[in-house]
Formats: sequence, structure tokens, C-alpha cells
Amino acid sequence: MTVINCDMGEGFGLYRMGDDEGLMPHITVANVACGFHASDFSHMHRTVRLAKRMGVKVGAHPSLPDLQGFGRREMKIGREELADCLIYQIGALKGFLDAEGIALNHIKPHGALYGMAARMEHAAEAVCDAADVYQVPLMGMINTLHESIYTARGHEFIAEFYADLDYSDDGFVIITRDHPPVDTAKAAERCVRAVREGKTTSVSGKDVAVRADAICVHSDTPNAVDIARTVKAAVAPWLDAA
Repeated sequence: MTVINCDMGEGFGLYRMGDDEGLMPHITVANVACGFHASDFSHMHRTVRLAKRMGVKVGAHPSLPDLQGFGRREMKIGREELADCLIYQIGALKGFLDAEGIALNHIKPHGALYGMAARMEHAAEAVCDAADVYQVPLMGMINTLHESIYTARGHEFIAEFYADLDYSDDGFVIITRDHPPVDTAKAAERCVRAVREGKTTSVSGKDVAVRADAICVHSDTPNAVDIARTVKAAVAPWLDAA
């Protein structure tokens, strides 16, 4: 079984990003920005309330402290400092979840931090240090440090597949700073193959192994609502109804 998740709640102040209200009916899990790559206290609370109204589970989407770069630029930061950074952000979101009577569902690092935790041991350990505090599953990619370190540390691991990003020959998602529109039919076809066969095609045409416990759509992809709607219909036989 799989879930459809979306990185969202990424506005800031008077600025808006993504159609969260349009996306919510087509997802089952929301990864809500925690203020360090996007969002603020009002956007966080608003997104939590929207998820509650739509019956969507909420996970924390913490990042490197890089608001200007939208968390998509790597930085040098030690394990202890990074763990503190994550605990702080997740705690902020959890306050709003507690206010609305909703449980924290999971933690999923954002952007450059996601990539760092996939291949840098200190970053993956820092993510686990934060998860030790909140005792919720961690979302990431198979055949990376996400899987090996998260599971070795005793955390439940949710394997993720991206509907709207390309994959390299080593099976890792290609993280871009801007997300162009995506062909919805091709995205749905890729997701069905990921769920059914555990494979996707890399940018050079090579088959690589993936796993799709969760399928992600980014709210800042220009046609995100259409992607989510099409993907949800295509993978309906495998969707987790819980």
C-alpha cells in the first residue's frame, strides 16, 4: 500500500506558494514546512487547520536554515547543531498540531538536507537524533543512508518516490531549485511502475530500483494539482485507505 504526500505550507508572510487548498483533496499526507526554508507561524497553523478539515495526516518538513535559498542550498553544519535545528523546527509545528488535536505523523527532511542525509553520515544521524525526541517514522529513499541509518537507529522507514522529479543512474532523485511543469500522464505512468515493479527509468534510460511506500508531489510544481489528481487516480488500487 502507498500514500500520496505533498510538500506544502510553503508561503511566507504575504507571499503565497502552491495551491494547498487545491491539492489537499488529492493527497493523504502533508509534509508541512517548519519555518526555515519557507512558512511562518501563521502559515503553519493555517496549513494544519486545512489538513485537519480535509482529513489529511501531517508530517514535519524541516530544512537547513536557508529561507532565502528555499532550503535547496547545502551548507556545512555539524551533527549537534543540525539536530538542534531540526528539533526546534519540528517542535514549532508540533505546537500547532497539539493546538488542533492532531498527531505528528512523520518527519521528512527538506531539499538539500534530504540529499545530505542520503549520503552524509553526520546528517543522517542528526535526523535520527531529532526523531528520537518525537518518536515518529522517517521518510526517505531506499539504497541510501536514509534507509541504512534510519533503520539501524530503530526508526520506522517510509520509502518515498517522486512523481515530479527525475532520477539519476544511481537511483537518486535529482533535486532542482526550480520545478518545471510535468507531463501528468507520464508522471502517473512512472508512479504505477514504481508501485507495481519497484523500478523507474533514469534520465539516461537506465532502470533503477525504487520503492513507493509514499509518492510525493511538490506543491511548487506549476501543475501540481493536476499531477496529484492524475497520480491518485492511477494508483488508486494501491492507496492506503487508513
